[in-house]
Amino acid sequence: MASGSVKVAVRVRPFNSREIGKESKCIIQMSGNTTTIINPKQPKDNKSFNFDYSYWSHTTPEDINYACQKQVYKDIGEEMLLHAFEGYNVCIFAYGQTGAGKSYTMMGKQEKDQEGIIPLLCEDLFTKINDNNVNSMSYSVEVSYMEIYCERVRDLLNPKNKGNLRVREHPLMGPYVEDLSKLAVTSYNDIQDLMDSGNKARTVAATNMNETSSRSHAVFNIIFTQKRHDSDTDNTSEKVSKISLVDLAGSERADSTGAKGTRLKEGANINKSLTTLGKVISGLAEMDSAPNKNKKKKKVENFIPYRDSVLTWLLRENLGGNSRTAMVAALSPADINYDETLSTLRYADRAKQIRCNAVINEDPNNRLVRELKEEVARLKDLLYAQGLGDIIEMTNAMTGMSPSPSLSALSSRAGSISSLHDRIMFSPGSEQAIERLKETEKIIAELNETWEEKLRRTEAIRMEREALLAEMGVAMREDGGTVGVFSPKKTPHLVNLNEDPLMSECLLYYIKDGITKVGREDASSRQDIVLSGHFIKDEHCIFTSSTNASGEGTVVFEPCEGAETYVNGKRVTEPIVLRSGNRIIMGKSHVFRFNDPEQARQERERTPCAETPVEPVDWAFAQRELLDKQGIDMKQEMVQRLQELEEQYRKEREEASNLLEQQRLDYESKLEALQRQVDSRYFPETTEEEEEPEEEVPWTNQETELALWAFRKWRFYQFTSLRDMLWGNAIFLKEANAISVELKKKVQFQFVLLTDTLYSPLPPDLLSPSIAKDREKRLFPRTIVAVEVQDQKNGATHNWTLEKLRQRLDLMREMYDRAAEVPSTAVEECDHIMSGGDPFYDRFPWFRLVGRAFVYLSNLLYPVPLVHRVAIVSEKGEVKGFLRVAVQAISADEEAPDYGSGVRQSGTAKISFEDQQFEKFQTESCSGGLTHTSTSQEELRIVEGEGPNSDMGLSADEVNNNNCPASPDVPDSPLKGSLECPLDVTQETSLQHLKIGSNFTFRVTVLQASSISAEYADIFCQFNFIHRHDEAFSTEPLKNTGRGPPLGFYHVQNITVEVTKSFVEYIKSQPIVFEVFGHYQKQPFPPLCKDLISSLRPTRRHFPRVMPLSKPVPATKLSTLTRSTAGPCHSKYELMTFFEICELEANGDYIPAVVDHRGGMPCHGTFLLHQGIQRRITVTIAHETGNDIEWKEVKELVIGRIRNTPEADETIIDPNILSLNILSSSYIRPSYDDSVSLGIDHRTFYRFEAAWDSSMHNSLLLNRVTPYGEKIYITLSAYLEMENCTQPTVITKDFCMVFYSRDAKLPASRSIRNLFSTGAFRPSESNRVTGVYELSLCHLADIGSPGMQRRRRRVLDTSVAYVRGEENLAGWRPRSDSLILDHQWELEKLSLLQEVEKTRHYLLLREKLEASLFLGHDSFCGKDLMESPKASSPLMMMNPVVSLGLDSPNERQRELAAKCVRLLMHTFNRQYSQVSSSLSESKLSEMSASLLRESSSALSTLTPSSTCPSLVDGHFGSQDFRGAEANSGASSPDLDPFSPVERKPRSCTFIPNIQEIRVSPIVSKKGYLHFLETHTNGWVKRYIVVRRPYVYLYRSERDNVERAVINLSSAQVDYNEDQQTLFRAPYTFAVCTEHRNILLQASNDKEMHDWLYAFNPLLAGTIRSKLARRRSQMRM
Repeated sequence: MASGSVKVAVRVRPFNSREIGKESKCIIQMSGNTTTIINPKQPKDNKSFNFDYSYWSHTTPEDINYACQKQVYKDIGEEMLLHAFEGYNVCIFAYGQTGAGKSYTMMGKQEKDQEGIIPLLCEDLFTKINDNNVNSMSYSVEVSYMEIYCERVRDLLNPKNKGNLRVREHPLMGPYVEDLSKLAVTSYNDIQDLMDSGNKARTVAATNMNETSSRSHAVFNIIFTQKRHDSDTDNTSEKVSKISLVDLAGSERADSTGAKGTRLKEGANINKSLTTLGKVISGLAEMDSAPNKNKKKKKVENFIPYRDSVLTWLLRENLGGNSRTAMVAALSPADINYDETLSTLRYADRAKQIRCNAVINEDPNNRLVRELKEEVARLKDLLYAQGLGDIIEMTNAMTGMSPSPSLSALSSRAGSISSLHDRIMFSPGSEQAIERLKETEKIIAELNETWEEKLRRTEAIRMEREALLAEMGVAMREDGGTVGVFSPKKTPHLVNLNEDPLMSECLLYYIKDGITKVGREDASSRQDIVLSGHFIKDEHCIFTSSTNASGEGTVVFEPCEGAETYVNGKRVTEPIVLRSGNRIIMGKSHVFRFNDPEQARQERERTPCAETPVEPVDWAFAQRELLDKQGIDMKQEMVQRLQELEEQYRKEREEASNLLEQQRLDYESKLEALQRQVDSRYFPETTEEEEEPEEEVPWTNQETELALWAFRKWRFYQFTSLRDMLWGNAIFLKEANAISVELKKKVQFQFVLLTDTLYSPLPPDLLSPSIAKDREKRLFPRTIVAVEVQDQKNGATHNWTLEKLRQRLDLMREMYDRAAEVPSTAVEECDHIMSGGDPFYDRFPWFRLVGRAFVYLSNLLYPVPLVHRVAIVSEKGEVKGFLRVAVQAISADEEAPDYGSGVRQSGTAKISFEDQQFEKFQTESCSGGLTHTSTSQEELRIVEGEGPNSDMGLSADEVNNNNCPASPDVPDSPLKGSLECPLDVTQETSLQHLKIGSNFTFRVTVLQASSISAEYADIFCQFNFIHRHDEAFSTEPLKNTGRGPPLGFYHVQNITVEVTKSFVEYIKSQPIVFEVFGHYQKQPFPPLCKDLISSLRPTRRHFPRVMPLSKPVPATKLSTLTRSTAGPCHSKYELMTFFEICELEANGDYIPAVVDHRGGMPCHGTFLLHQGIQRRITVTIAHETGNDIEWKEVKELVIGRIRNTPEADETIIDPNILSLNILSSSYIRPSYDDSVSLGIDHRTFYRFEAAWDSSMHNSLLLNRVTPYGEKIYITLSAYLEMENCTQPTVITKDFCMVFYSRDAKLPASRSIRNLFSTGAFRPSESNRVTGVYELSLCHLADIGSPGMQRRRRRVLDTSVAYVRGEENLAGWRPRSDSLILDHQWELEKLSLLQEVEKTRHYLLLREKLEASLFLGHDSFCGKDLMESPKASSPLMMMNPVVSLGLDSPNERQRELAAKCVRLLMHTFNRQYSQVSSSLSESKLSEMSASLLRESSSALSTLTPSSTCPSLVDGHFGSQDFRGAEANSGASSPDLDPFSPVERKPRSCTFIPNIQEIRVSPIVSKKGYLHFLETHTNGWVKRYIVVRRPYVYLYRSERDNVERAVINLSSAQVDYNEDQQTLFRAPYTFAVCTEHRNILLQASNDKEMHDWLYAFNPLLAGTIRSKLARRRSQMRM
């Protein structure tokens, strides 16, 4: 390959007549190869170009610098012709503007010395051909002539081809013109004639610039072929050169040429092709001028537009391809053509940079032979030059390269080899030259090998291969086509037999004439047939084949000494003649069949009718034959071997069993020893305590009662076992649902928890006999796990036991297995079966229980009539409606009045109350009813509603959505305490109308039912006593539409009872049960893919969640620690946490990013961040100061769970978790923004800061601008270490953020709250997000207790096990822990509802009694009640007239009064201590007496309950009071909360736990309240929002950030008119928390009562009722 640049020459012509007429000036100067053009407008602006040749033809031939036509040809044409003879492709083309002399340079004129390059080159070509005298060379020349006119190709040599020719492209030949004439020529005259005829056919026209302007591109091609015949190899090689001589049309401008019409169109096409040619030249120049490192890249980027023009398409190989190319640029010297001339020079300068890679066009094989021969000649010359020519002749003789070396010549030269070797060793480089010479001559011999010689060599190799395969026992077909086993027609041979039929007769071994040896490969002599195996000898046997005189062949088989060989089953030791078909066994495994085709043919000719054997002769036949002949009983050997194996297996199994038993005993002994060590460590004195019970500390009666109560509660505390049952039976529930879906049964199954309560007694069919028996000893409600079956087809709901589910599941499996066999019609019929054969359905009653209501009978103690409006509550705690019932005492002989036709009157029913029966009921029932259920009383009770009479007109839906509350601590409720304090015996004896043994008659009237849903069509009511389930009184059914007036039952029932002690006890504490039933109309159930009991969830969980609470992000640096088990809770703290994301400003400060609070929910906000700015995260924790809480350090701060939805999939392992670098952490003093007056503000602030690089997460959500409408969510977890805590605790918060561009201008924080407000407020104060957390510090649990051991045991969760058809459940899962939590809330709700009913009954009775007294209708038992000092009736507690008759307080009452006074003094410790210290003892005694008289109801709240320890003695005792005072932050005013070093050291060890508090979306009340400032004794106005159970404090209404919180569940709201008088501050009330006491003031009386109702509705109701009674007394 020859690589070179394009040769470029420029030639300037003389002035033409047009230029002379315009008196043009010459602007071209040439000096050597440099051409300079002068700008006529700016003479100093000269441009110079360097070319290969610069021809000055502007003057006359007399000029010494004049360049004539021959000089141009000599420089360019001769060089190109020489390249053509070398075998290269050659191209010469002329370029320039029209009239610049292109055609003259290329074609010239007919005159002498005026010929152009093309004629001179053709003439010189034939001259050199004729001068060649080499006989082995021959030449042929073909020419073609075409023009490209208006992008169309015309043939100029064939007059018949008048049309346009098509240009095509061949994969090997490249672009070519189809049907272009190629004419063979033998002399220059032939070419000249063809050239003349072609020139006459060219398209020319006159323009303003040139009278004979070429209007087309002319391409003259010469195909020059050289053939060389090599006499040595008798090969002919040829070289083909293509000479392309191109005369381009002139480039022109339309305004200069004056072209119009056709000429203008021609010029456009010419310029188009020339422009494309320029683009091609520029592209090629850029490619070749680029650096080597970017050449490959440039080739990809620079597209060469060859196909944009026909000219460039045909010249593709000549431009930058396989060609030697020269370009002649014709220039005009006139200044009027300055622009065209400059363009031509630049054109030529770019073409100079093109590099062409030309190759010689010859056969590669011939070229290789030629080059190798040149190499051989060079090597020979080298050896001859070193005097080693005789070595060449000897090498030729030894390698056979000489024509015919003789043996004598070789022998004569052999003696001189040693001397030659010595000569070679002393000749430098000769050894390598000889080796290279041998290799080259060998390659030449291979290349010169003829086809016949190759065929002969291939045949010889094939024969050798067949011989080798024959030795291996593999033959080929006679045609030599296929390898395999083919039976030869004459040669005797052996065929293998194998146990596998497919492997039989696959090997064939020929037995050649003479001796054929069989043996191993490693034998001393070569074996003809090679076998392997343990029983094969080195020389095993010999086959001898011979032919007698008659032509019959025989084969004799002779085994070698010691070789084991068998013929037809017999051992052979002597030579034996083989017959065709004999079976030969060599060793133990090699079985053959001997075949002799000739012998077999002779046998068939002798006995043509011989029958072929029935049994085939195969491997099995040969083995049976061997066994028969050798007398071997194979079956007996196999049986014996089997017995041996069985005996060996039995022995090994016994040994393994003994070893396993020994290991088991060893491990059990080790476990017992370890257990003894553990017991001795954790219970070292257990045995001594059992042996010495007299050393136990004596308990008081109250402590013994408390211990028994705790023991009984723990014994029946069963929620852990419920979880075990849920997890263990989840797989059965899942399988039942899967079968139901596949069989298209509209039945859904889900777990449900049922507790034996007043509102939801357990049906007998759900209780097993053992549970029913245990019911007598149980003091707490029994909770069982059942299965709720929702029948969507019939709109019914059933409850199954787990045992019933398993029984039905067996039937379901059978039905599922038969489903494929049962036709579809039968399946449809089964769908209509509701009981009997279909296990999915049960019979359902026509009437369904709507709910239960309870009416208490306490008004019968004081015979006053009462009309009750009681709630109808379902088993799930939902209020389904209301029932109006009247209860009154009547005389025995009183006749029932005539009520009219609308009232149904029943006769008088007589009921006996036996003491034994009632005592049995009291034993079975829960001692406290729902008062002391297993549900924790510490759960938050959310109370919402407004107005004093909100409970009178509420609908069922309102009651369900706004839970009816009790007080935060049940024993502190004054109403409950008075109800639970029964009358003693002295009072009972004073009730003359309830004398023991007398008959007592009372009337129960069922008036109306209201607010019952329309889904229950027919409604009726039945009622009975709670312990008499067998007797019930029923009303008539009524039609229910759900609209219109209430349903009027007006059912009157008189009941006569013989008064017994049990009856009196019953009417004191037990109610009458009313059960409302209705016909349920079918309602659709939710689909299975949703939560099956979503509609049954308690109303507390219906609150919308703005953002779910996530689990902590796993720490990356902290090692996984075993979390200790938490025991009893020591203390709790509310943490107010502030989160800020600070961004780096231009001044270098970190400023909090803007937070958008437009959501309106507290503890939420959206961070508005800039993309690509450094950030820091600041977390500030504010809490009450205490000795138990002290932050030590921040272990780690991690961020993860990056998502664009609020919910996060916490089951997926997050790869983008990033641990931040903690920059600082310390205690700080609160800023002005956070300082909210809470009495004495001793809050502690702890802040830490970390750097956050969001790009380290490698998350696309954080590395881009957030699209419109999308938000990004992340989860942050801070792992903090506290003093005296065994493990770190974690604070977790979900952030919502939006990323803007780096330079975006963000608006200030806005919210609905401050949108319409006035005044200035700093926006930086709201650029944070808050979080409310609860910190619990618990003691370490006793891991040895039975409860801890039970919690730690592992239970198999079967809900994750796969069942058939599970994929059809669409993600449904059985409920487990969440069901227990929901059920606990349902029990709590039922407890609250029962308390509400008791309270309502008590208030109604008290109001009735007061009205009776004030009207002068004294009851016959009122005097006795007033005289009883222990009575706790409402009349005594609340009536000031009656209280005047009280005796002087006894010692117990004085003690209680003193404790109340101390409690009040402690409540307002710093504010009220100043006041109380100034009070005298007389004032203190007056306050005690006043409290005793006016607040006797409060004293009743401190009465000990029969089922729980007294809060007076236990909780507010002297010791506990001192401890609380010591722990109070107010009692130590000198304590600095910002210096934790000053705190007292603690020796306790706690387990911390931080839980984020869910924010309630319901606002009970919001507005401004005044707080008492202690250090200024002034009032500060603050904005308050009550979202129970928390109160959120803001600095003002426009403040978006919560500054502090108050937990109402652990606080006490206190209101006392005496306190207002004492402080001279009206409309005030106090809130007492565990750490501080706050005095609040409202603007007016109504506002104060509204705030009290929002804080504590029960207290507000009590105050309002007291005020109402006082007003009524004043009116009377």
